[in-house]
Amino acid sequence: MNDNQMTRQESRATWGLGTVFSLRMLGMFMVLPVLTTYGMSLAGASETLIGIAIGIYGLAQAIFQIPFGLLSDRIGRKPLIVFGLLIFTAGSVIAASTHSIWGVIIGRALQGSGAIAAAVMALMSDLTREQNRTKAMAFIGISFGITFAIAMVLGPIITHAWGLHALFWAIAVLTLCGIVITLTVVPSPATHLLNRESSVVKGSFGKVLTNGKLLKLNFGILCLHILLMSSFVVLPQVMEKAGFPPSEHWRVYLVTMLTSFVAVIPVIIYAEKKRHMKQVFMGCVAVLLLAELVLWAAGLHLWAIITGIQLFFLAFNVMEAILPSLISKESPAGYKGTAMGLYSTSQFIGVAIGGSLGGFIFGHAGAGAVFMACAAIAVVWFFVSATMSEPPYVSSLRITLSEDVAKDATLATRMKSQPGVADVVVVAEELSAYVKVDTKQTNRQALEAFVSQA
Repeated sequence: MNDNQMTRQESRATWGLGTVFSLRMLGMFMVLPVLTTYGMSLAGASETLIGIAIGIYGLAQAIFQIPFGLLSDRIGRKPLIVFGLLIFTAGSVIAASTHSIWGVIIGRALQGSGAIAAAVMALMSDLTREQNRTKAMAFIGISFGITFAIAMVLGPIITHAWGLHALFWAIAVLTLCGIVITLTVVPSPATHLLNRESSVVKGSFGKVLTNGKLLKLNFGILCLHILLMSSFVVLPQVMEKAGFPPSEHWRVYLVTMLTSFVAVIPVIIYAEKKRHMKQVFMGCVAVLLLAELVLWAAGLHLWAIITGIQLFFLAFNVMEAILPSLISKESPAGYKGTAMGLYSTSQFIGVAIGGSLGGFIFGHAGAGAVFMACAAIAVVWFFVSATMSEPPYVSSLRITLSEDVAKDATLATRMKSQPGVADVVVVAEELSAYVKVDTKQTNRQALEAFVSQA
């Protein structure tokens, strides 16, 4: 078998964990387009509390994301994943069984507490070889985008047909399916691998938190999800008031998602191949600003609202794809996992702020004020992004070392002299060299060959 071909175990791990991750994300996103319309019939519901119900999921995720990842190093990946999915299921059952907005808030908080993303990524590292890990992680990323699109369409269909309670019951069943897949399809790793490219490393937060380039990117994902959640506290009700019934909202999301996916692919290819990431990044922030202004000016004109939604998701989907790539490029060698952990935490803080802020403004000042607040955030974000520099076009690699080679004190210096190598960190106790490299100048095979001859 070709070394670059996935083994049967690697394929099972990739498909299994990708499915588990997708089922959980489906449960998270299906609620987004329906809670502000159907949720208003719950006892005690208000725009502010609906916003809290949307945002509290992100707050719980932000709190537990990194601790759960570190805990999986001690108790094992699969037990932690199953435990997290059980918590998510319990939250879904509570939300499905309640007739009060407070019950939904408690259920959503529990759903968010089952933070398994870091454990899923760490288990993927345990079950895949270095040369196939990028493909496996890319599959997770692609499944995330597809899941988001499916959830935006499926949520309104299920809720209109059977009600909000049925949606939460469906989410609980999907999560239980995720547990079954984890236990029966996903292989159990023979060894636990500490991989700094996919796992958070204790004691490394200071190096990442003081990195100005990473802070700007974390601010970016924070803003992106504030805009998403704030806008979606408002949009379903705005479309309904414009004469478009909630039962038909899925049609808008379906067309919007299909159009944006088709448009996004060439933009991402252009950004990567032509090395114009900063220009594309700033362009997307500008389009998000335009989308919020269009939505503000649209009033109750349905086609103007749909235009604003389309503009929003064109930029949103591009940003969702390029922001993780930028984190990977800018993270110091050996600290990508920690950088991604803090990036995910920033994302969920944005979810928490966006839902709560959007609900509060909507309840006190109306939809137009929400869109104007989002536009103001986009303006600040645009000026912050203008201070960013073009990222280094490098990839993060982990090269496995023999015990003898790992003891070589000159290895890092000699590896840095190779074409395209920007940075190297050798961690002897992990038998690993973490490398930032321009893959147009060299590749993994060349570096592994160099190390084997050292």
